[in-house]
Amino acid sequence: MDKFSLAGKRALVTGAGRGLGRATAEGLAAAGAKVALVSRTSAEIEEVAAAIGANAVACPGDISATAAIPGMLDEIEKKLGGAIDVVLHAAGVQHRQPAQDFDPAEWDRVINVNLTAPFLLSQQIGKRQIQRGMEGSHIFIGSLSSHISLPDVVAYTASKSGIYGLIRNLSTEWSRYGIRVNGIGPGYFRTKLTEAVFADPERQQQLMDRIPMQRFGDPEDLAGAAVFLASPAAGYVTGQLLMVDGGWIAS
Repeated sequence: MDKFSLAGKRALVTGAGRGLGRATAEGLAAAGAKVALVSRTSAEIEEVAAAIGANAVACPGDISATAAIPGMLDEIEKKLGGAIDVVLHAAGVQHRQPAQDFDPAEWDRVINVNLTAPFLLSQQIGKRQIQRGMEGSHIFIGSLSSHISLPDVVAYTASKSGIYGLIRNLSTEWSRYGIRVNGIGPGYFRTKLTEAVFADPERQQQLMDRIPMQRFGDPEDLAGAAVFLASPAAGYVTGQLLMVDGGWIAS
């Protein structure tokens, strides 16, 4: 089981204050990694860091402020005590509106946070890893909408489809350097982004009827996938989007 250990690794997790980001950060830390928790909400990540303990450091920051990414990484590396081995992009936003009425400003916001910012963050981390001659693991959070369309979330679908393309392209370019790039595709999980769906009993039942495992995901269900993709156990795995969806896409 040593291949699943992340002892001695340094990881950065965005959106680490709640939901999927928190659960994956906790999983990486439990596997032995020292984890930098990144979020705009200082109080949330301070609480998560305290809950995790010595293997976590709170790093308040806004990844959507893309011009600040290089300086942010400098500070994170100082707090971690060295270079970043693993980055997991869990920060994300949502906006629900019919496509014909979709607000252009909301389109820009969703694309920036869900697609542009993760690319620019990985670009900077990947550049540093290549310059230092070190291996790495970049893990993006995709979605059911990386594969299929869902109503009233056109920007989100575009961003998560783009994430799958980004995974494939970065994997093709960076594999020669020992940098693996993969993704996790969650199904329906109870998080802040899905509040509107779970508030509608009829819609909730429609979704449950579509899930072969007959349950919604818990954020902790992603921890194993994150640890696997970050670890040496996945040493020959790259360019993949691992669906953690209760069987939705397969059915």
